Amino acid sequence: MSSVNKVVAHSLFTDFDISLWKAGKNFRAYDKLGSHVIEVDGTKGTYFSVWAPSARAVSVVGDFNYWNRQEHKLNPRWDSSGIWEGFLPGLGNGTVYKYAIDGPDGEHLEKGDPFARLWEVPPKTASVVWDTYYEWDDKEWMDKRIEANGIDRPYSVYECHLGSWKKKEGGMESLSYRELAVELVAYLKKMNFTHVEFLPVMEHPYFPSWGYQITGYFAPSSRFGGPQDFMYLVDELHKAGIGVILDWVPSHFPTDDHGLAQFDGTHLFDHEDPRLGFHPDWKSAIFNYGRNEVRSFLISNALFWLDRYHIDGLRVDAVASMLYLDYSRKEGEWIPNKYGGNENLEAIGFLREFNETIFREYPDTMTIAEESTAFSGVSRPTYVGGLGFGQKWMMGWMHDTLGYFKHEPIHRSYHHGEITFSLVYAFSENFMLPLSHDEVVHGKGPLIDRMPGDEWQRFANMRVLYGYMYTHPGSKLLFMGGEFGQTTEWSIEKGIDWNLTKYAPHKTLQKFVADLNKLYQSTTALYEKAYDPKGFEWIDGGDHQNSVLSYLRRGKKEKDIAVVINNFTPAVRHHYRIGVPFKGTYAAILNSDEEKYGGTGNYDLPKLKAADSEWNGRPYHLEMTIPPLSTVVLKLQGKK
Repeated sequence: MSSVNKVVAHSLFTDFDISLWKAGKNFRAYDKLGSHVIEVDGTKGTYFSVWAPSARAVSVVGDFNYWNRQEHKLNPRWDSSGIWEGFLPGLGNGTVYKYAIDGPDGEHLEKGDPFARLWEVPPKTASVVWDTYYEWDDKEWMDKRIEANGIDRPYSVYECHLGSWKKKEGGMESLSYRELAVELVAYLKKMNFTHVEFLPVMEHPYFPSWGYQITGYFAPSSRFGGPQDFMYLVDELHKAGIGVILDWVPSHFPTDDHGLAQFDGTHLFDHEDPRLGFHPDWKSAIFNYGRNEVRSFLISNALFWLDRYHIDGLRVDAVASMLYLDYSRKEGEWIPNKYGGNENLEAIGFLREFNETIFREYPDTMTIAEESTAFSGVSRPTYVGGLGFGQKWMMGWMHDTLGYFKHEPIHRSYHHGEITFSLVYAFSENFMLPLSHDEVVHGKGPLIDRMPGDEWQRFANMRVLYGYMYTHPGSKLLFMGGEFGQTTEWSIEKGIDWNLTKYAPHKTLQKFVADLNKLYQSTTALYEKAYDPKGFEWIDGGDHQNSVLSYLRRGKKEKDIAVVINNFTPAVRHHYRIGVPFKGTYAAILNSDEEKYGGTGNYDLPKLKAADSEWNGRPYHLEMTIPPLSTVVLKLQGKK
């Protein structure tokens, strides 16, 4: 016999909660669904509730009843909500459990709780009763968060996989959340990043999925600690002035037996027809965005992380796969929408509602779409027909730029259009420029392997790549290891190779990225009009013979300008003229060829006085020497 008393009939739900759940509008479903330690009639215990409308019976099983599915059966609600519930006296935090579900065809299933706040450490697969109580110490950050997250603020994002950022000394064991709260926070401060973006922290059974195959949507992975440990990490990041963005995956989920797939013996969260419900790329299930309860589940999950974990933004993975019914499918493998088109109208409706809800509830946060197609209006408001995201990854910029840098400098004059093309459409969306984890996996090798030439040239190319990236309109994202020139492909088993930072070329590149981050945040012309065409002007975008690219970046004030010159070859350009709009003295605030960055150090740039004659269609010009493979940024000096 069990040591726990029988199930007591009890409910946390109001009729209004249920009507919202059924309508797809219950966006705080985590307050009621799942397991909750409460007191009923003076007795402490745990209330359980789970959505399983096609189940014949649902019980709670665990060590407390020797996993006997006959012992603690939940009661079905009478309101056709499909929710089963009950109160088990005596159970509290730390109780390991699953739901034993009898499916409509007599099958016996054992499922983890879709709303569990904590799971056992993989490869174990049970849920754990837990709470999200935490005394936050980040009031100063939260009160002023809008200043860090506004659309006219600098976004310099460090993309990080928690399990492989740094391994413990002499092994393959990952750092814990608490250890990361010391080491990662200090590193991000030193490197001057404004935000960190974590690859999915939500519980996932298979470590090599990098977190993109989620079973526990409401729980940070227990591999690195418990919920309060992850909260502590977020708290420490906020106290250090660093925003936290989470990768979020509403596009698909794995078909593991203990997860969401076939949850009550039916395709509850996904579509039954594989032409709609099966993802050919990832061999996973696709959420049914047309089902109201699934929308309640997903939008509740997004809000949960902002509400309970103080998260500052969500980067939504694989948006393109959600938008198109024929994504990665051949003729006959997909079903057109009601108008005969390939757009997934239900997913589009879901994404609009997700963004509207996030920005209504938390206007000081950010949503970012990883979307690789030319779908129009991804980062435009829903009231003008857009999807409503705050930003969108600029995949075309990444592809064209890395393609350009692969060319030997002597050949780059023939490929000049690759490096300038992004400016044709740079203001069609609020773009984030990503050099992400996707570029250093699956045989692509590290970024530095795309750079031609000897060691000096390869590192100089990396500096000018980053210099061009940080002065190009849009926010920035760099995957861990890229900041010091990681020389091997990213491996989650080994982590990134910190040993390289002992060597001069890597150490100086790392310093360059730290200084770039500082320059970006202190130079309003580089971020205030990042998404406004008035914030960018070509000086000369057509000098393909010299492979030199020059442009102006503008801030909100008339004379707040930054003059940017990129030299994509190792040839020094003497007596090079640059047209400028204002008379006065210009000083270099960045020269990537300085010795401290691993450059030649041979071309210190003196203060330059604008000559009173026209050049590049502007009334004044500067004459200067442009160092080899370099980015130079000049600033107009104010009057003393």
